[in-house]
Amino acid sequence: MVLKAVELFSGAGGLGLGISLAGFKPLAVVEWDRWACDTLRENQRQGFPLVTDWPVIEGDVRQLNLDNFPAGLDLVAGGPPCQPFSIGGKHGAHDDSRDMFPAMIDIIRALHPRAFIIENVKGLTRSAFANYFQYILLQLEFPEVERRPGETWSEHLRRLQSEKTSARMHSGNFLTYNVVTTLANAANFGIPQKRERVFIVGFRGDLGVEWSFPRETHSLDELLRDQWVTGDYWNRHCKPKPRVVPPGVAARCFRLRQLPIREFTCSPWRTIRDALMGLPDPEHRPESVFPNHRFQPGAKTYPGHTGSVLDLPSKTLKAGDHGVPGGENMIIKDDGSVRYLTVRESARLQTFPDGYLLHGSWTETMRQLGNAVPVSLAQIVASSVARTLIQMDFPGRCKEVGDKAA
Repeated sequence: MVLKAVELFSGAGGLGLGISLAGFKPLAVVEWDRWACDTLRENQRQGFPLVTDWPVIEGDVRQLNLDNFPAGLDLVAGGPPCQPFSIGGKHGAHDDSRDMFPAMIDIIRALHPRAFIIENVKGLTRSAFANYFQYILLQLEFPEVERRPGETWSEHLRRLQSEKTSARMHSGNFLTYNVVTTLANAANFGIPQKRERVFIVGFRGDLGVEWSFPRETHSLDELLRDQWVTGDYWNRHCKPKPRVVPPGVAARCFRLRQLPIREFTCSPWRTIRDALMGLPDPEHRPESVFPNHRFQPGAKTYPGHTGSVLDLPSKTLKAGDHGVPGGENMIIKDDGSVRYLTVRESARLQTFPDGYLLHGSWTETMRQLGNAVPVSLAQIVASSVARTLIQMDFPGRCKEVGDKAA
């Protein structure tokens, strides 16, 4: 069975790679930014297997010819531009011309996909955007309740609220979606980065699907236990265990020592040091065979921009003025000095494969990575959606598999 998808606002391909790894075949991969499209096309030229057959469309999603796609396809996915809601942006929300949620909803309305996956920044959940966030969710839940000419978004919101409480929209005669919203920290899913993002996942109402967001698999407590109770972390990295426990950790480790082993059901958070294993030091070994692994000079700290420690997941990789020029995309080395992350190191923190190339200058490629969805996190979410759709199509086969596993 081939699961078919349309991906919007693809950027450098993080979400798309995860969706492809989950078994979806893209019918279109749409992105307006030339540099990001060049990254996708460069990997196609290099024969990177996951993207070779991607139908890349460079252009505005609002101009996409939807007649080319079958209604009722399996998935529409995308991460609309985050700048209208980003803490580092201008917070314009519906007043920002880059707000592409209306375009996303229009395409869902037109294509009736069985499911959708939308990713965006944590800032979308801020209290300042509470009404607009509710407005987005209600539009996704009831896409056929369209905004009327001359109607403000707040008037449309009130009409959607009224429709939600009425029996009319639940009669089975309208397109509806069961929508699940989750604020996920990527570190809790094995990504070596503390990156909080909102995922909005919906299944078409007529499918009768029951779905919940995937369970977290990694934890800070397990990392601290690994580092300061058992010491296994330092043994893996062939480093002596530091004599001084970081401030605030000692009391927590005392509690962890009292817990039985069965209490630890997760894996340790992955750290920067874990993620960079096998990569040579770009400052002293510039001849590296790894692509995009070139030293970038000029790193320095100042208040609020101090870099990330090696033995924790990194801070959130950022794009724009608060990322590269601001110095936040740095690591603090063992001797206390700082340096910028290379593009390849940043790609590893976003769980891109080493063979995947980023096209453009250092600043441009870092912008692409700062805007990307971690590949592994996208795969986890998309795989859960794919399993649900397949189980719905082949209930008997899935039951047999479950019986054998039991």
